[in-house]
Amino acid sequence: MTNTDGSYSLRDFLAQTAERDNPGEVFELESSKMLEVKVSGRIWSKLGAMVAYKGNLSFKREGTLEGGLMKALKRAVSQEMSPLAKIEGRGVAYLADQGKEIQILRLAGDSLNVNGNDLLAFEDSVNYDITMHRRVAGMAAGGLFSVRLQGSGLVAILSHGKPLTLRVTPHEPIFTDPNATVAWSGNLQPQLRMDASLRSIFGRGGGETYQMVFQGDGFVVVQPYEEFEQGLGGGENHGSGIGRSIGDLFD
Repeated sequence: MTNTDGSYSLRDFLAQTAERDNPGEVFELESSKMLEVKVSGRIWSKLGAMVAYKGNLSFKREGTLEGGLMKALKRAVSQEMSPLAKIEGRGVAYLADQGKEIQILRLAGDSLNVNGNDLLAFEDSVNYDITMHRRVAGMAAGGLFSVRLQGSGLVAILSHGKPLTLRVTPHEPIFTDPNATVAWSGNLQPQLRMDASLRSIFGRGGGETYQMVFQGDGFVVVQPYEEFEQGLGGGENHGSGIGRSIGDLFD
């Protein structure tokens, strides 16, 4: 029960914020911004996303043995990438990232591309590959790389605020700000386009503006927020940044 001043008794607070247990689900939202993951084997997550855990779990950065030489080379080429982590063992991990909203998707033989900064976690049954996009000097983080997910299993993606899904058709392409682009259907291959005349419409930085152009038949998911990664491009740093101290938990 909430008091007139908005406060809770300790008992009521504990009842309101206690974890909600659903034994049948591997991924479960404890709130719109906190994901509970029941680990029995291995789960993949965004590096630095663990906020608490219980049980016998280990946390390791993605390694060459798991990803192969090509993935290791891609990681070396793109220093902007937010690396993945392996959570292994038996237990429960709680994942979150910068207070972003979490959406749980179930792939059933489908494929999905997710901006590398907006992928929170996925089951080991889902295959992944890192897709590099054309690098442009001074461009912000969104659109430099994405993670292609394919197979069957659960995927958790992130967004600042409630995401919006836009339909892409052969007769009506969609143009998006890379910093606001969260995900898109697996069959689409976005192009990066520079247009100085649109700098006052898209984005807040100076100079030319880069757009992602989606053509074909599919969908694209955007968020009501421009997310900039540290050390990339002009403008303010609104992203989570690379090498946060919590990432040391996964070394």
